[in-house]
Amino acid sequence: MNPWLKPWADCSAPFFLLAGTIVFAAVLFFSCQQSERKQFLKIGLPEEPRSLNLWLGTDANSRKILTQIYQPLYNRHPETLEIIPWLAAEDPVVDADGLTYTIALRKAKWSDGSDFTSDDVLFTRQLFFDFKIPRYYSKWKIIETLEAPDPHTLVFHLKKPSAIFMSRVMTAPIVSRREWEAVAKDAMTKEKPLRSLQDHEVVTPMGTGPFMLSEYKKGAYIHMQKNPYFFGTNKTIGGHLLGPYVEDVLYRVYGTSDVAILALKKGDIDYYWWDIQPGYIKDLKEQDNVDLYFNKKSALYYLGFNLRQPPFNDRALRRAIATVIDKKFILTRILQNFGTPMHSIIPSGNHFWHNPDVAKYGHGQSKEARIKAGVEILRAVGYAWQTPPVDENGTLVTPSDILLPNGKKMDKFVILTPPADYDPKRAFAGTMIQEWLRALGLPAFSRPMAFNSLLDTVKGKHEFDAFVLGYGKLNLDPDYLRAFFYSKNDKPRGWNMSGYSNAHFDAIADIQRTLIDTGERKKLILEMQKIILDDLPYLPLYNPHIIEATLNEYFGGWVAKVDGIGNIWSICVVKPVD
Repeated sequence: MNPWLKPWADCSAPFFLLAGTIVFAAVLFFSCQQSERKQFLKIGLPEEPRSLNLWLGTDANSRKILTQIYQPLYNRHPETLEIIPWLAAEDPVVDADGLTYTIALRKAKWSDGSDFTSDDVLFTRQLFFDFKIPRYYSKWKIIETLEAPDPHTLVFHLKKPSAIFMSRVMTAPIVSRREWEAVAKDAMTKEKPLRSLQDHEVVTPMGTGPFMLSEYKKGAYIHMQKNPYFFGTNKTIGGHLLGPYVEDVLYRVYGTSDVAILALKKGDIDYYWWDIQPGYIKDLKEQDNVDLYFNKKSALYYLGFNLRQPPFNDRALRRAIATVIDKKFILTRILQNFGTPMHSIIPSGNHFWHNPDVAKYGHGQSKEARIKAGVEILRAVGYAWQTPPVDENGTLVTPSDILLPNGKKMDKFVILTPPADYDPKRAFAGTMIQEWLRALGLPAFSRPMAFNSLLDTVKGKHEFDAFVLGYGKLNLDPDYLRAFFYSKNDKPRGWNMSGYSNAHFDAIADIQRTLIDTGERKKLILEMQKIILDDLPYLPLYNPHIIEATLNEYFGGWVAKVDGIGNIWSICVVKPVD
């Protein structure tokens, strides 16, 4: 019998022995059921995890499981978003040059009861380097040497000061030498060592986190049990007294949101770990046993331009377009008020790094005012119309095709979007942008394209005019600003898809990476956002809320943060309700 059923079975015995006292037994039975139910936190997943091998399971659903097992030295505080000690005992001691970080480790154990030591960190680093493991190798290259003077102390020597050392390097998961050394040694003998490492079947992953794997039935469920050696138990970290307060977590895969939502309403699961669509909200609000959560996402959905060629190599044209786009319509009609209009590249939920004082084109203006402002921007640099969008009486009219400053008619251009069955919001936004631009006489055409083809066209070949794309989960460290707009990243498959080039931006993007002083770095990050919103290689459009739902009958205490309640903090503090 599967162990998660055992408590129920244990409770059933007295029921039969006390058959003569049916009422008492029924009460006892119900009580046992309730008790058993409160030991098992049941969570629905939208898809099967790709792999429980840490080096292969980089998809969202794999990470939901693996982040409960493998832990980093530092973690991000759920409310302040600051980097705080996790497996590390305290903040690092940093030398005056910002090149040496001395870190004391907590006295922690792996889930098999063996000691977690600095040697495990040495081993993890060597693994990153030997296999050039994606996601980690490129970031850990900043480390010149790593010393372990004793089992609970590490000394990192960096090649140069790094602002992202704590947020992007020290948040990597640490693995056990005991679990991985023999696997790595064997993999290194193979023709493709990394592939061999990733293909290794992990049956009993060894971690330092709050839960450990008990049983995995592919296509059915994943059973996690409380790790009796979790270093955080009964400790207050980040202002939260950590458990875990449940013995078991059971994950089940639901093929569709309809099935998962039905399971939630029936009480079969306590939480569906996925962003649910607004269409479910009305029904769920009528359920007394369901709580809804609306949290900001660290996301960016935007209109991008190809700055490498006309007509979008003209900043004035991009500003006129930004002015006529109606973000209020996007919020109310496309997001159905479950989201936020975006004005900067860094979303407002990332409140420490977000710059609220960037240019807000057309913000708060009526349709008439936005079109008139767009016309003035274009006229000022030489654009013209035979029939302008605004007549001599100041009335909006249907314009003729716009003429470029050189007197030629603007060629038709295409706004690429994902198809509606992939992302209806982005497809709808593209259609509406087409209509708003035609009000200026711009020959815009929105065209849905299969997502992979769209990426290849925009990011690989650079054969496009404009596009609507998005990042659903941006890192909370703002260094992606540099990646998106750094001129050296303007290359096939490079992050700089618009082909933006600004020497001043490049210079401060490089400097911010070297600043250890967070306040000084923040000044540059704010300036970078302002530059981008002045030049507009991307126009931020919207940031949808993440909408989640929980059953409130058995468990409570979920920790809400940017990107929702599905996080390690919730897993550590959710407890049975009275």
